[in-house]
Amino acid sequence: MVLIHGGLGIFAISANFMASVLQGAQATDTFSVKPFKINLSGEVPRLNSLVNNSRLPAGALYPGVGQEKGIEFDFLHELKTEWLTTFDWETQQTQLNQQVRLQQFTATIEGLTVHFVHEKSKNPDAIPLIALHGWPGSFDEFSPVIKPLTQESSVNGTTVSYHVVVPSLPGFTFSSAPPANWTINDTARIFNTLMTEVLGYPTYVVHGTDWGSAVAYSLYSSFNTTVRAAHFVFLPFLPPSAEEIAVNNITLSDIQKIALQQTTDWSTTGNGYFLEQTTKPNDIGLALYDNPVGQLAWIGGKYKLWSDPRAGTPPSVLNSTAILTTLSLYYLTESFLSSVWIYAQNPNGFSSVYTKASTDRPMLFTQFEYNILWPEEYVAKTGNLVSYKEHNFGGHFSGLDNPPALIEDIQEMGLYYKA
Repeated sequence: MVLIHGGLGIFAISANFMASVLQGAQATDTFSVKPFKINLSGEVPRLNSLVNNSRLPAGALYPGVGQEKGIEFDFLHELKTEWLTTFDWETQQTQLNQQVRLQQFTATIEGLTVHFVHEKSKNPDAIPLIALHGWPGSFDEFSPVIKPLTQESSVNGTTVSYHVVVPSLPGFTFSSAPPANWTINDTARIFNTLMTEVLGYPTYVVHGTDWGSAVAYSLYSSFNTTVRAAHFVFLPFLPPSAEEIAVNNITLSDIQKIALQQTTDWSTTGNGYFLEQTTKPNDIGLALYDNPVGQLAWIGGKYKLWSDPRAGTPPSVLNSTAILTTLSLYYLTESFLSSVWIYAQNPNGFSSVYTKASTDRPMLFTQFEYNILWPEEYVAKTGNLVSYKEHNFGGHFSGLDNPPALIEDIQEMGLYYKA
């Protein structure tokens, strides 16, 4: 028996539609594929009550202390107030179920319930793409880019479109928690099964960010007969320090200099959460398990600290509503605890030793200005790098920070895909 986080709703769907979505899949009954619809409304009154009854100090203990010491009091207070007043979960739930016609499903793979979005292009020859989120993200991080990626576009004279698959990582939102010894390589294996056996795509391309980049890199390196190209905005290797970059005589662009400062800030004052979740996931996971405002403080600050300072202004769609939607998903699906365990299960998930992937498939990388920095010289150590791009707008959550740029760069993979 597999337990799924939170309240789940299943909706009726025609056999013809299922056949079109799963076209080419083999023995789908083996994986218990079911259409899925989010239905967490019944849990919202309790969430609202807990948020309403939570207490914050009358003001900041030390006014003027910056966000390098953690989430700023005023920012947290504003988010809490909005959660109780203008934020409407019903609207967000409807959009998650219906915006850009998001078709969602669950499948049982190796005993785990895997939740995924599967949005098909109208072009039958579209390229299959799996896009992988990280922490504290969710499948919703890709909502702004899914529909555009299914549509045909011209890239250097080549028509490109995608069948887009966005799964929830095991232990995140609607995917069930994995066994205690589960690793990113295990996730890569079941996601390859999802693409090849459940959905019937013999070959595909992959995009990854944060922990999703670690899974994507495992797919890229280990499943190189099925993965034909990979695009990253993050790598499962610790970024080089300013001292290492200087020793190696690497000249940085203006964009890379800002990204290097983000890297330095993270390594000096921003990685406390990383150590806590790697070494004591139960402490923070259980402490905040039934504390939505606590989860908001723990996660909300990451969204502000790691995103472009211009977040919420075009092209960014990373506003307070996006943050509160993510927090609502974490709390209502009861997945905060299981999500932080990905760090403890993969203590060496971000390696200090750079290794080359066991493939010569094309690899593409995008450096956003306010994300962690990986210079081109370091990215090239990890795979067959054919494209390294920089954008002067955007941060860690690129699907929300700068959707048009991410769409453009993912589309470029179409130039290198050969089925």
